[in-house]
Amino acid sequence: MLSAPDDSTQGLLVEAHEGVAPIAVTGTHAIVGLTQDPLGKTIRRIALPAVASTLLMTVFATVDALWVGRFVGPRGLAAVSTSLFWIWLIIAIAEMVSVGLTAVAARRHGERRHHEAARSVADALYYAVFLGIIVAIVGLLFVDDMFRVMRTPPDVSELGRAYLGTYFLAAPLLFGFFAVDAAFRASGDARTPFLLLAASVAVTLVLDPVLILGLGPAPELGIVGAAIATIATRAVVCVLGIAVLIRRRMVVFGVPRPTIWLALSRVGLPIAITGVTFSLIYVTVTRTTTRFGTPALAAIGIGHRVESWIYMASVGFGAAAAAIVAQNMGAGLIDRARRTGWITAGYATIPGVVLGAVSLLAADDLARFFTTDPAVVAEGARYLRIAALSNLVIACEIVLEAAMGGAGYTLPPMLTSTALTASRIPLAAWAAAQWGTSGIWWTISATAAARGMAMIALWRIGRWSRTSV
Repeated sequence: MLSAPDDSTQGLLVEAHEGVAPIAVTGTHAIVGLTQDPLGKTIRRIALPAVASTLLMTVFATVDALWVGRFVGPRGLAAVSTSLFWIWLIIAIAEMVSVGLTAVAARRHGERRHHEAARSVADALYYAVFLGIIVAIVGLLFVDDMFRVMRTPPDVSELGRAYLGTYFLAAPLLFGFFAVDAAFRASGDARTPFLLLAASVAVTLVLDPVLILGLGPAPELGIVGAAIATIATRAVVCVLGIAVLIRRRMVVFGVPRPTIWLALSRVGLPIAITGVTFSLIYVTVTRTTTRFGTPALAAIGIGHRVESWIYMASVGFGAAAAAIVAQNMGAGLIDRARRTGWITAGYATIPGVVLGAVSLLAADDLARFFTTDPAVVAEGARYLRIAALSNLVIACEIVLEAAMGGAGYTLPPMLTSTALTASRIPLAAWAAAQWGTSGIWWTISATAAARGMAMIALWRIGRWSRTSV
């Protein structure tokens, strides 16, 4: 049965009946609604490609760390690890656009205003590139100060500046990648970004050792080669993704609308502040960790690489939850949106339990995968065993915070998460004086677990369900 399209929809709307998802045909692309199919099926359909995409990035990041750790050495691994805290800051700013676009565009799709969603995608791309240019300029101007403030050893700082400086050069395309990814997911399409990412990761997995080691005709670039291979993955997906969006008429370019930039910022800014604060707090905690030498810094890198598997899987589930919650709220289906959060968090917790068990039982083997240095292996294994606690609830934090972001409810989660993360600064300093690096690792693990429990409480209270976008 066909219903008449409104003025903002370039195509036909199909009403859903008995398990058939509503579809809007815009140009050559079908935008699939997320409001009618059985909820478990809808979550799996959107979440599995999203999780596969994030895990592809994790595979590449893990292999990248493996190459750096084995062929550049512990100094290189420490340099990449400390650079990661500033990269998180970059990503946090980019996620302001991503979270905002997911909430706005998916809500418009839920309201069947698909043309307006496409206009919002264009505005988000303009905004993302603009912010990326600013971040690139500021980052390149202050990259030396970023390592100075962490008090990293001179040899680690030198490698870190080369790695991070290269990363900053690609910031505009990296920011664009987040907008492209959000555009697809807001429309209910998680398959296309996965396919684009799979192709680019396959290429960059080969490119990584070639550029690091200078294989064949390629120059030996060392840690700079690792950075180039890393940023190439998302940059290529950004360019290809924009081309696909244009072909499918999922983006409609026009004069940039500052009102949409403000709307995206209103929803996404608390998320960005959370991420930026998280990064700066980690920089401060790193100053405490630096007292224990390069093995401790490298151990953080190992721990983050291993934890990134559950973290990135949860990000994939969270991206799915955000899109589904937003579309269902646009359609007025609040109870379905509420159940989306709980069910998706349950799915995401399963790999967290598995990783927690593996971290407890095979910590030394996991650490040895990245380096042969005995001191780094011992410290890395200690980190992994202690972090196993937080792996049990980290998925709930990420998924439910993302779901609240999809609803446009971002300020209370930001305040809660920031307060708990900020407590790491005094706690880590105190615990390090009492128990050395183990005290730092316990501080990180306990506060991460507390954030997970806090997001569960906020979702259960339910004030997010009354948010308008």
